Amino acid sequence: MAKPLNGISRSSMPRSNEGMRLIFSAVVGVMLGYLFGISFPTVNITKLHFPSSIISYIEDRNSGITTQTLLNHAWASANNRKKNSSESNTDEIPKIYVPTNPKGAERLPPGIVVSETDLYPRRLWGDPSEDLTSEPRYLVTFTVGIGQKSNIDAAVKKFSDKFTIMLFHYDGRTTEWDEFEWSKRAIHVSVRKQTKWWYAKRFLHPDIVARYEYIFIWDEDLGVEHFNAEKYIELVRKHGLEISQPGLQPDKGLTWQMTKRRGDQEVHKVTEERPGWCTDPHLPPCAAFVEIMATVFSRNAWRCVWHMIQPAHEKIGVVDAQWIVHQAVPSLGNQGKSDNGRAPWEGVRARCRKEWGIFQTRLADAEKAYYLERGITPPNSTVV
Repeated sequence: MAKPLNGISRSSMPRSNEGMRLIFSAVVGVMLGYLFGISFPTVNITKLHFPSSIISYIEDRNSGITTQTLLNHAWASANNRKKNSSESNTDEIPKIYVPTNPKGAERLPPGIVVSETDLYPRRLWGDPSEDLTSEPRYLVTFTVGIGQKSNIDAAVKKFSDKFTIMLFHYDGRTTEWDEFEWSKRAIHVSVRKQTKWWYAKRFLHPDIVARYEYIFIWDEDLGVEHFNAEKYIELVRKHGLEISQPGLQPDKGLTWQMTKRRGDQEVHKVTEERPGWCTDPHLPPCAAFVEIMATVFSRNAWRCVWHMIQPAHEKIGVVDAQWIVHQAVPSLGNQGKSDNGRAPWEGVRARCRKEWGIFQTRLADAEKAYYLERGITPPNSTVV
């Protein structure tokens, strides 16, 4: 029998070769895993496909350990390291989200959010901090047509420079007002054939007029001979009125007892109406009631009213010591359209009544839905 060559028998050589293949396979697998791990840390291993010739070459079929298994382990380790790093960075620099910010601005830092503005005009030049030489504390608006230009001129002169003057033009004519010096400082909004509440809803948002302590929303046909704006504000403050109007001179344009001026007192908040008109002495038209021709709102009341809600009767009243005359000039009514032989103002009046009915229905439906959503039987309701 031949002797083994160099002390190594032939029968041991296959086992040695198999061991070398296993070691080689493991080394190659670890190296590939490391290289791919640092080069493509976000790639999903299930999407990597190696040629079958390479896999079969480095696979140890007897041991059951494959290069693919080693690569999977390497990829998992790399992904875990990246995930831990990402979580650590998130803790260090959190994303901004402030739920108390205005809707849509939650991702902004609170210090940059300016939710309110004003109607103060600015210059186009110079230092912005020097733009405003004064900041009016009150706002007065008139809904106007050119036919009442003289009357508005007289009314505006009753308001000092503590008031911002704003004109809503329902006839589209604005340049003719430039003959008045005050008009050059006023704010003019022109949209044809609209009512003052249309303008108010769109241009007097509470966040826009938040700088003003009181907001006057007046008609164009008011006589102001007996009216002093500064004294009026003193009285509404004194009596805690949130919604008010000047008393109306009794002999002209009077409709309601509540708005009639009383000469023996500064302010009144309740009245007596015709029999059967008031189901409750604290409800309109015997209390909590003013007309819409010359309404004055506090800042807080306007924020409430803008959303179509009225406050309690204690905060609504008529200022008797400062009164006006309703001249009842149907100038806006004349902007209507003749139809079936009816005058233009008749169509406007019919539209006003219709919109009032729509509003009453909306308010009743909203209250009913609110209570039903909470499982409560609405007041004065037969719903079971």
